[in-house]
Amino acid sequence: MTEAILHVAHDVMGSPWIYLILFLLAAFDAFVPAFPSESAVITAGVFAASGAPDLFLVIVCAALGAFVGDHISYAIGRTAGARLLARVRPGTRRHRAFDWAARTLTERGGLLLVVARYIPGGRTAATLTMGAVGYPRRSFAIFDAIAAVSWAVYSALMGYIGGIAFENDPIKGVLLGVGLAVALTVVVESVRHLHSRSRSRAARSASAKDPDDGDDDGLAADDALAATGDPRGN
Repeated sequence: MTEAILHVAHDVMGSPWIYLILFLLAAFDAFVPAFPSESAVITAGVFAASGAPDLFLVIVCAALGAFVGDHISYAIGRTAGARLLARVRPGTRRHRAFDWAARTLTERGGLLLVVARYIPGGRTAATLTMGAVGYPRRSFAIFDAIAAVSWAVYSALMGYIGGIAFENDPIKGVLLGVGLAVALTVVVESVRHLHSRSRSRAARSASAKDPDDGDDDGLAADDALAATGDPRGN
């Protein structure tokens, strides 16, 4: 069974069609997250370590597909983003992803696109949100080019490292490449979660102090008025 799978995988990876497949997977993954674009690019990177497909072409096709897909998602956001966002149920994982995208866009601008690449569901949330709020198309294209290329290089190299480590066992190479990618995603998510918790604690602390500060200010003002003999309240 394993040998049959490897035989099919070798045939697919050695075919010129693999580049079109990678392009389409990376494009559709922008608005249909179920498409396994990252796993496909990692797998292609593993086999590229043995000579086929070509690593450079894998990166180029994956980056172009991601770039095109993001622009389609952005266009959907421009035309129907508000309606789509309104349909997302509060409290769901998708709703939290869109909330995060909106906050990060306000704070970091176009860098959101780069960060979102390494967060589950972040890519779709980021591109749709940026389209829905009317983020400038030219700025979107610039940051998205950086995001698409960095993601394609990262995914292909994760696979390539696995392919070099297990040159005679592509399955283990794929597992290593996917494992490295998952580990990086976990690190990014953990940092984001800790940062979010820190911000929440700071916000609660600030809101808790405000009423006391206001009371102190009011008492100080009353004392000052009493000292000057202000007739307020007489």
